[in-house]
Amino acid sequence: MFESADGGARVFGLPPGVDFPAELIAGVLARLEGQPPEALGRVHLIVNTRRMARRIQTLLAQGPARLMPRVSLLTELGRDWTMADIAPPAPPLRRRLELIQLIASLLDAQPDLAPRTALYDLASSLATLMDEMEGEGVSPDVIDALDISDQSGHWERIRAFLNIVRHFTQGRGAPGSEARQRRVVQRKIDTWTLCPPDYPIILAGSTGSRGTTQMLMQAVAALPQGAVVLPGYDFDTPDAVWSAMGDAMLSEDHPQYRFRALRSVLGLGDVPRWTSAEPASPERARLVSLALRPAPITDQWLDEGPSLTGIGRAMEDVTLIEAPSHRIEALSIAMRLREAAETGQTAALITPDRGLTRRVAAALDRWGIIPDDSAGMPLHLSPPGRFLRHVAELSLRPLTAEALLTLLKHPLTHSGGRRGDHLRLTRELELHLRRNGPPFPTAATIVAWAAERSEPMAADWAAWVGNCMTGQEAPEAMPLTARVATHLKTAEAIADGAAPEAPSELWQKDAGMKARAVCDLLTAEAPHGGEITATDYAALFAALMQGEQVRNAEAPHSGILIWGTLEARVQGADMLILAGLNEGSWPEAQTPDPWLNRALRHRAGLLLPERRIGLAAHDFQQAVLAKEVWLTRSIRSDESETVVSRWLNRIQNLMMGLPDQGGADALKAMRDRGQIWLDRAAQLEATERVPAAPRPAPCPPVEARPNRLSVTEIKRLIRDPYAIYAKHVLRLRPLDPLMKAPDALLRGIVLHEVLERFVQASVDAPEKLTREALMDLAQEVLSVEVPWAEARALWLARLERVADWFIETEEARRALATPTAYEARGQAQMVDLGFTLVANADRIDIDARGCLHIYDYKTGKPPGPTEQAHFDKQLLLEAAIAERSGFEGLRPAKVARALYIGLGSDPKEEAAPLEDEPADEVWQGLRDLITAYRTLRKGYVSRRAMQKTTDTGDYDQLARYGEWDITDDPTRQEVS
Repeated sequence: MFESADGGARVFGLPPGVDFPAELIAGVLARLEGQPPEALGRVHLIVNTRRMARRIQTLLAQGPARLMPRVSLLTELGRDWTMADIAPPAPPLRRRLELIQLIASLLDAQPDLAPRTALYDLASSLATLMDEMEGEGVSPDVIDALDISDQSGHWERIRAFLNIVRHFTQGRGAPGSEARQRRVVQRKIDTWTLCPPDYPIILAGSTGSRGTTQMLMQAVAALPQGAVVLPGYDFDTPDAVWSAMGDAMLSEDHPQYRFRALRSVLGLGDVPRWTSAEPASPERARLVSLALRPAPITDQWLDEGPSLTGIGRAMEDVTLIEAPSHRIEALSIAMRLREAAETGQTAALITPDRGLTRRVAAALDRWGIIPDDSAGMPLHLSPPGRFLRHVAELSLRPLTAEALLTLLKHPLTHSGGRRGDHLRLTRELELHLRRNGPPFPTAATIVAWAAERSEPMAADWAAWVGNCMTGQEAPEAMPLTARVATHLKTAEAIADGAAPEAPSELWQKDAGMKARAVCDLLTAEAPHGGEITATDYAALFAALMQGEQVRNAEAPHSGILIWGTLEARVQGADMLILAGLNEGSWPEAQTPDPWLNRALRHRAGLLLPERRIGLAAHDFQQAVLAKEVWLTRSIRSDESETVVSRWLNRIQNLMMGLPDQGGADALKAMRDRGQIWLDRAAQLEATERVPAAPRPAPCPPVEARPNRLSVTEIKRLIRDPYAIYAKHVLRLRPLDPLMKAPDALLRGIVLHEVLERFVQASVDAPEKLTREALMDLAQEVLSVEVPWAEARALWLARLERVADWFIETEEARRALATPTAYEARGQAQMVDLGFTLVANADRIDIDARGCLHIYDYKTGKPPGPTEQAHFDKQLLLEAAIAERSGFEGLRPAKVARALYIGLGSDPKEEAAPLEDEPADEVWQGLRDLITAYRTLRKGYVSRRAMQKTTDTGDYDQLARYGEWDITDDPTRQEVS
């Protein structure tokens, strides 16, 4: 294939924007023209990705009939039988588990080095550094020899961790994949040196960004029949620019820097073309090449910019989308992909932003288009991944109602049979937990609930829930083998269900099989993991799941593609959409290195952080030169304005600086084409304005109106009548929160119980009327009723602050009357109106004259006399009931006084204005109010007289409050 007269290293290039696999094959066939058919069969192509290999094989298989060349991957060189004596690499998981043990031992010996919470992050980052050192051929001695006199004082701490690397380099730990690959490449080079192959070997598609790969490229280029073909080699870059890129510290982020480094190592001058292929627009290639020049020499824009021609023609197939939000960007892309699907065009979305690709896929779903996503779904977001992570989290803490129902409602739970019965029982249990709690369900509480159910399966189902989901907390350290076994056993039991009739769906389909493989690997490597806490195990398992992808099982659209930047290097499409062109997305934000800064990395011979940016820039340069291209970005993220990608920014700035060459006009045309699609997206998102709802005042039939209210509901009838309508006429109740919170309502309930029990006990035994007895009782009640330690401590502290005041005032109350009734029920009727008023008095005392003293406990500020007279009539109405019909166990009697006992931050007693508001007048006022609501014309106005405009009601959303305000007149509407 190659003439021996060529001499020296044989390196070729293909320009950005061409179909690399197709042109690679074209160059091979052109060089074999006139040779016998078996010549192609002797060619060995070495490529860097499996997708590249498949594409080459697909193109060759299109005909005519021919012998196929050998196509292999860089990573497959070690499969040769001559490499059998090189030990296989240990799984990356094993290395991380071994590192965890070593780092843990180091932290035990020197706890000041780092917190144990950083154990897994340290192990992961150290494993990454070790892989890089092995791949670049950097030994720990090189790190030790670094001159760190100008570095900060934490270097010694870092060295303590880096010394762990010696454990592996000295053969005591399992070798990594990078180490084995370097040994394989070195063995192959040695073999070729002794006996050079007489058949063509072509290494194609690699940029030589890793040390091991660059070693192989050098060796292949020097073979008698070897050649290296570089992808995306910029032939428009002048020699002066190539020479100026010698300093990695300044030029590593340039898309062509890796080729500059390879040229320097091989002593190359100009790189010849592999074929004569040109990108779709050579003018655009020159423009992009100039725009991406290294930063120190961008002054060449001024020299070379005026010589650029045909900018308008170069950019006529480029569209620029600058969307106001991520959502509009995704929708615009989806609309263009839909058009491509309808016209039979092959279109590919390229972006490293997986969040954006998911938004685009969701937008395409409205038209029934499933894109062919090369990355698929992250395993940790698939149903098995989520399910297994939820099960792993059971060991972290006591089971909450929220965590229980999250698992019970998961589609894989109880998938072994009778899932319908399972879902019905789950619904009933959820309603029970919302209404009655407890916030932390136990096996006993669930079994007790099931005992009251009539469903035949309830008892067995409750026992299954109790066995599999409750009592699983085990936060302490335990062997990883035991924790993995328990985790998987519990997961399978939950997936099978209470009455399994068939295998569950946990390990089925693509996602289930991938999850099974990850779990099998973890099980196999667990003996290397030592002991592990529940928190660390949950983090480890989530990280393992997050590192895997699973393809969509549904048949995707063959012409609508989603690629990562790596796939875009080797596959062709009619049009490309380069999306997410913002800093932090493309290029991605650099991950901080906790071990070595840029200067130390450079001196040690390790890769600089800018390497990834340079590779991403190279991918961008190749993709932006496709025939039809979209460049998209969002101006704002969810939190703030975004920063345009440095490459797009350079292209825009260069074009704006060339108005005489048509650059500014071409940029405006790009934006105008994009605006057409933005307008279409806005039109698709547009909604017809719905007239604002009026302020409601429904007028239901008189017979449907409530005929029984409590004294506390009278306040609501006065302030927010609509709430009474929704509760008693529509019979709607706010859904209780799933997770009971230590809120003001619960605090009031608990405090009432404490005070009721304390007062009762001190009546029977006056010597218990002490602060100590009160606090002891409070501690006892709160320990049972309040499972939140923080809330329990806070409420006890609040009660302790007012305890002395309460004891002092209680002694005064006892001097006036004797506590007689607690939580006493009472009612009074308006027979002619068919209405009953009911009450539940916290406490009623009786004095020596037989008069009643009514008390109500308040954890907040009690209402003043004016508010009681007009709105909060609870005590006044209880007094009226006591004098008219009496309370349970008590005859009607004169009320001497009624007062609130306020136990807030400013404790006080607030008396009801009985003298200003006599019981008869209060009763007549209530009668007038009820009579008014017994007429059809009287509507239940929403938010009639709220105490504060910021107050919220349970039914404000139902009333569509916000579409109207309190200045609007209520709209009466008769309802049936």
